Amino acid sequence: MAHTIKEKQQLLARLRRIRGQIEAIEHALEEERGCEVIMQQIASVRGAIAGFMAEVVEDHVRTHLVDTTSFPKALNQEATEQLIAVIRTYLK
Repeated sequence: MAHTIKEKQQLLARLRRIRGQIEAIEHALEEERGCEVIMQQIASVRGAIAGFMAEVVEDHVRTHLVDTTSFPKALNQEATEQLIAVIRTYLK
């Protein structure tokens, strides 16, 4: 996946932030924080993972599926944006 190599530093930085969020959940459990705090942190991690997945999928679509230079019969720009919007909505 060439696009993941090109965006490697951004993707790694995002994963490191997610790792920090997961570590915060671990600390909250160790400190016996309330369920509501832990559930909020879990929801934040879930959203961060979904956003990460959406970014990788969007880059994949743009790079491998709809690049009209490489694939002359690829989806047009409007169809591409519609597909990406559906993917982002699904991953929320």
